[in-house]
Amino acid sequence: MSYAIDWDPIRALARRVLREGAPLVLTDEVRSLLMRTAREVAISDDDAARALSTEAGALELLRATSARITDGSNRLVDALYRMKRHRLAGDYDSARQEMRDVLAVEVVPFYRERAQDALDDLADDP
Repeated sequence: MSYAIDWDPIRALARRVLREGAPLVLTDEVRSLLMRTAREVAISDDDAARALSTEAGALELLRATSARITDGSNRLVDALYRMKRHRLAGDYDSARQEMRDVLAVEVVPFYRERAQDALDDLADDP
């Protein structure tokens, strides 16, 4: 399965609200964005809907979705870098383990898919 992801709108909202201190205004568009993003980062519809029932919950949902996007990206990029270093050194077992470690903790489907793709790419290596 392939995921077409556009996280620019949620990143912009998080920047305005979480970093710059703008208020979180729960318009229909913002609610829809938060629900869609929650799904994309593996937060259940029930949990997201419950969070959107209050302003404090919506703010926490924004924090959680933003954190999952950032943390998952950082985790994957760091592991890909280490994987490449292991691979260049001829240590394919350690290279594979980097991706297995990501898969053991990552919940965001987009990042899980990328980690699995990287692990699959190593399948033919010794």
